[in-house]
Amino acid sequence: MATQATTVSDVELVNEVRLVGRVSVEPEGRELPSGDTIWTFRVVVPRAPAEVRPHQSVDALECVVWAGRVKRSVRGWHAGDVVEVSGQLRRRFFRSGGTVASRVEVQVTAGQLIRRGANG
Repeated sequence: MATQATTVSDVELVNEVRLVGRVSVEPEGRELPSGDTIWTFRVVVPRAPAEVRPHQSVDALECVVWAGRVKRSVRGWHAGDVVEVSGQLRRRFFRSGGTVASRVEVQVTAGQLIRRGANG
């Protein structure tokens, strides 16, 4: 994965995300008002045992693919598949119902299928 890093006072600042988890719902392609097509899906990953609380033992993280070969891969993924994705954490702003809303998501730049789910 290509990383764009900045150095501040000899400290490298990076925005890198790597998830290995289960696709929770079928990936969905949709066209934005701008004409861009994106693919969205959610990856479920377990929390570390020290962080587990009785009511939440997993995190469901929103992922989006804007471009590249990853779009073609994601089209073939299904709920229950185990995948590995990498990219950057992004906050995206958009209009919804006349107001400005935002969403934090993983902007996926690379991904691969690790194992098909039981229904795959």
